[in-house]
Amino acid sequence: MDINTVNNGVAKRKGRKRLGRGTGSGTGKTAGRGSNGQGARAGFSMSPVFEGGQMPLVRRIPKRGFNNKAFADVVESVSLKSIAACFDGSEVIGPEALLKRGLISRADSYVKVIGNDELDKSLKFKVHAASKGATAAVEKAGGSFEFLPKKKPVVKNKMKPRVKK
Repeated sequence: MDINTVNNGVAKRKGRKRLGRGTGSGTGKTAGRGSNGQGARAGFSMSPVFEGGQMPLVRRIPKRGFNNKAFADVVESVSLKSIAACFDGSEVIGPEALLKRGLISRADSYVKVIGNDELDKSLKFKVHAASKGATAAVEKAGGSFEFLPKKKPVVKNKMKPRVKK
């Protein structure tokens, strides 16, 4: 092994770029920042979406449509067949009990019972809605429904009309 082969294959460190050390260094005068202007100043930063004063793309394209997803009520339908498989009839079946059994995904969503399957046990429900077939099947088996209140409608004009004296 020779001394001149010791460092072969090992990456050598690159020295840092020394800025503003004269024109002979290649990075003198403007130090790689181009000519004078906003970009040459200390602390300069520009948004990647800035288009040089031109109207930005996000403001040029037309805005169309409306998405009601943030305001829409989430209604989760649960079938009588899956409820009958999970419950024995000893407890009141509400959103919390359905969430615990994994039949719905959120406790604050509206629960609607659907289906017209034959039931062999009486079940007591405390839900927001039920289909006609589900209501008939549950009442035929001796069960009952108690409906929870739905969301109140939005009041458009809360101002009362002025009464002339």
